[in-house]
Amino acid sequence: MITKILIAATLVVAVALFTIVKVQKVMGSDTVKDPTATADKDKPSPLDFKVKDIDGKDVNLADYKGKVVMIVNVASKCGFTPQYKALEAVYEKYKEQGFVIIGFPANNFKSQEPGSDDEIKKFCTDKYNVTFPMMSKISVKGEDKAPLYKFLTEEPTAGDFKGDISWNFNKFLVDRNGQVFARFASPTKPDDAQVTGAIEKALAAK
Repeated sequence: MITKILIAATLVVAVALFTIVKVQKVMGSDTVKDPTATADKDKPSPLDFKVKDIDGKDVNLADYKGKVVMIVNVASKCGFTPQYKALEAVYEKYKEQGFVIIGFPANNFKSQEPGSDDEIKKFCTDKYNVTFPMMSKISVKGEDKAPLYKFLTEEPTAGDFKGDISWNFNKFLVDRNGQVFARFASPTKPDDAQVTGAIEKALAAK
């Protein structure tokens, strides 16, 4: 009897470990480097790109150099969509210290961002009171991947942070010098201690 119980328990543990590994493979994993060690201002930066905001106006991301920036691909009909609430809270907490979040709506995963820019803006405003900058909808994966996301995910520019966007709400942190120093997977919430700790450390690095 005891042997049967032990075998059953072993099978449960094995299934659980397999599930964890499978989820990590689909959603990606977190990578964080010391933001004080990425102070090469002359290196190409994800902030070198020009994009359109959600109202169709031109945005030069270089205007955000000198700040700590979170770049996140967002969607309105995803299981992670409630992270908008935490994103807004983190933005409000740190924006006066030089922190900004830039949201990029994308419809790459299960068609979970089907709306127009106007519809996305209304949803974010009405449902989550989003005030951080939102950009026009782009593609973050595949043949039509936006240049910014090619930079963030492909060699040689992505470096230690390379790899396809795994799902909605992948998060990249960029230091005050315009260099990526952290990437967080979709399940890692914006107000997770690991994320806020990285933000605070980057904000403190002048």
